[in-house]
Amino acid sequence: MPVQLLGAGEIRALAAELDVTPTKKLGQNFVVDANTVRKIVHVADVRAGESVVEIGPGLGSLTLAILEAGARVTAVEIDRRLAERLPATASAHGVTAGELDVVHADALRVTELPGDPTVLVANLPYNVSVPVLLHFLETFPHLQRGVVMVQAEVGERLAAPPGSKVYGAPSAKAAWYGRWRLAGTVSRQVFWPVPNVDSVLVSFVRDDAPRGTEEERVRTFAVVDAAFRQRRKMLRQALAETLGGTSASASAILEHAGVVATARGEELAIGDFQRIAAVAAG
Repeated sequence: MPVQLLGAGEIRALAAELDVTPTKKLGQNFVVDANTVRKIVHVADVRAGESVVEIGPGLGSLTLAILEAGARVTAVEIDRRLAERLPATASAHGVTAGELDVVHADALRVTELPGDPTVLVANLPYNVSVPVLLHFLETFPHLQRGVVMVQAEVGERLAAPPGSKVYGAPSAKAAWYGRWRLAGTVSRQVFWPVPNVDSVLVSFVRDDAPRGTEEERVRTFAVVDAAFRQRRKMLRQALAETLGGTSASASAILEHAGVVATARGEELAIGDFQRIAAVAAG
């Protein structure tokens, strides 16, 4: 039979059965609207036969929408109750055996995934959204594209270009892996419980070729972190400790990298940070 999605009543019943009280700490604002989960799947361009990793499936509303599209899902869930219940929920809603793998783990510590997924889909809480995304992009190079639902503040920062008001370290680090864009808004009313913040969809497509080696990434990210440690500070000051210990040494390296020493981190693209790191490394 075709896969059937969860309704709002079923989601509340499942939560009661498992004694799950949605908590802010785990970001458990469950999506109770079928149109919304189908929208996320559509924006992610999930296709039949693809392998998808979903981070934080919760009670399974988005999981079932991905499976409805004909994809195979690896779901990473930190809550043991939710992880153990998800396969039974999927089976009861028409999912064929073998189409869903559930990994009970903290997403920040996952280093292996069954099925080598190429698409990432997630509804991520505010406090871990950026670290989880960067961890998965760093750890799983076969992930080619994806869509995440996050708080609007996080989504806008991830997709921000250099020079924009909200551009920061997460923006630069995300750009190391590929292209990011805002891909739609999500009504507060589709969540249970209803959050007091707005949410957006952010999509990404990984670049065709890696920007650099892992060693280069680590060096570049260290420069990014230093540049944004004190926002609105000139680079020759912000990077002094990282680039030789003085503002004079930092200025020399910046100029060699083709970056104005009096510029600020908010003005630089990821390629600029990469050049600075390369010059500093000799």
